[in-house]
Amino acid sequence: MRTPPCGHTRPPGRLHLADPDLHGVGDPHSLWRALRRWDPVRWQPVEGRSGFWAVTRYADARAVLNDHSRFTSTGGVMLNMLGRPEPAQNQQFAASDPPRHGLIRGPLHHRMTTRAVARHAPAIRSFVRELLRPADGVVDFAEITSALPLAFLGPLMGIPVADWPDLARWVSMSVAEHDPDVVLPDGPSATLDRGHRELFAYLLNLVLAHRRHPRGDLVDVLGAMPLRPGAVVANCYSLLLGGSAAIPHVPRATLAELIRAGRYEDWARQPERVDRAVEEALRFTSPAGHFMRLATRDTSVGDVPIAAGDAVVVWLGSANRDESVFADPDTLTLDRHPNRHLAFGDGRHYCLGAAVARLTLRVFFEELFTTFASFELAGDIERVRSNWLGGIKRMPVEGRRR
Repeated sequence: MRTPPCGHTRPPGRLHLADPDLHGVGDPHSLWRALRRWDPVRWQPVEGRSGFWAVTRYADARAVLNDHSRFTSTGGVMLNMLGRPEPAQNQQFAASDPPRHGLIRGPLHHRMTTRAVARHAPAIRSFVRELLRPADGVVDFAEITSALPLAFLGPLMGIPVADWPDLARWVSMSVAEHDPDVVLPDGPSATLDRGHRELFAYLLNLVLAHRRHPRGDLVDVLGAMPLRPGAVVANCYSLLLGGSAAIPHVPRATLAELIRAGRYEDWARQPERVDRAVEEALRFTSPAGHFMRLATRDTSVGDVPIAAGDAVVVWLGSANRDESVFADPDTLTLDRHPNRHLAFGDGRHYCLGAAVARLTLRVFFEELFTTFASFELAGDIERVRSNWLGGIKRMPVEGRRR
């Protein structure tokens, strides 16, 4: 166990930032707030797996995410890979650094620009309208939005609607392996391994099906690259996980806060500001809670020395509430501008699917505000038990249609 560096003598008490209970039933924001003030780069031991440096300030987070020469992605980018070898190292765009990263990401990026994904808007809108159609009476808003990723995963990857329930469960096992709804009797580690195996087996079959009958989508783009079959599947996994795990939680947490604050009607009356609404929703909810990097050499973050090989974890949910960057950061503010949040990361690894995520969320909020005049909570909200996925898994609401 390490001793925190000199000058960091006022920690906010005993912390376990990797504990899923903190993020599922606790209040990570109060702890992040204290860390930003007193201990912005703090060593967090993890039993059986050494530990990591927790980075909680916005400026430090950007410094880590933008400097791949000092902080590599090749050792895994999520805490559930801490102490584990990264099997997709230099084969998956998420687990590689430039220039290798650009060689894999580049061809995909051309299909994922704002202009390129705009053609999917009518199909996404039609899908969203179908999602909202049965939302009468008391409904679980989390259940309604659970299929939202299919609005873009269908057109972009050729994933059939019928396959989504199984895929959603396997995705949950891969990002929220401690959650009681998905954890297996053998424990979180076995759950994580099972989720990965199931997803990789499904995606391998998807890749083989595309080779027999190409569809011109992202799976075919990956299949045409000079990559081993396992690398093609690993990159499909990254696309699927990045697109499906986090996005449904943005409208859930946003609606929950709008109901709590009595602001839903105010937001719904201003459809011309929907683009700002999307950016603020992303900042406020920050569903992808962290990104991990490994230090390539002895270095520092702020005034804190970091040893070569140390894990450094950037907490996006904390950086996006940094008081030195965002005024009144704990308030969901429709007029916030500028709003350079880090919900999609930063630097070369900025989320590949950011454009399609923004498009999907914009369409969703437009349809939600057009269809419903108001919402009320109809029961308790339950959060996901995960140190990566900051989200809601149950949210009973009652909406009043216009």
